[in-house]
Amino acid sequence: MIDQLSVFIENKAGRLAELTRTLSGAQVNMRALILADTAEFGVVRIICDRPHEAKRALEAEGFGVSLTQVIAVQVPDTPGGLADVLEVFGAEGINVEYAYCFVEPGSAYAVDIFKVDDERAISVLRDAGLTVIAAEQLYAKD
Repeated sequence: MIDQLSVFIENKAGRLAELTRTLSGAQVNMRALILADTAEFGVVRIICDRPHEAKRALEAEGFGVSLTQVIAVQVPDTPGGLADVLEVFGAEGINVEYAYCFVEPGSAYAVDIFKVDDERAISVLRDAGLTVIAAEQLYAKD
């Protein structure tokens, strides 16, 4: 499992810039960011190199933030990579609450991030021959 930042922000101009500038000021480097919004607020999910430091910096600036455990899976950066993982989950009856992906420049692999509510998920993925990424492979333990 890896730590993902979940940040609640008001849906207004400039607020996302404030969030990213706060992380920049704390020397936190984002690896992935996804924003889901409603009319009044948004939820920003972030994978970064120093999640605990990022949480402290954001809280100090008044952001509502929590750390959420998610699963990171390394898959070939080819058509069908994500489908392969999702089929493993589906065959085992594991529901995906949300997911997103990113690619490291120059890499032949993508990183798929999954939020699931099933403690079997990691062992199911490994049993299927998929590579689950440890936190230490993505970021420093701070």
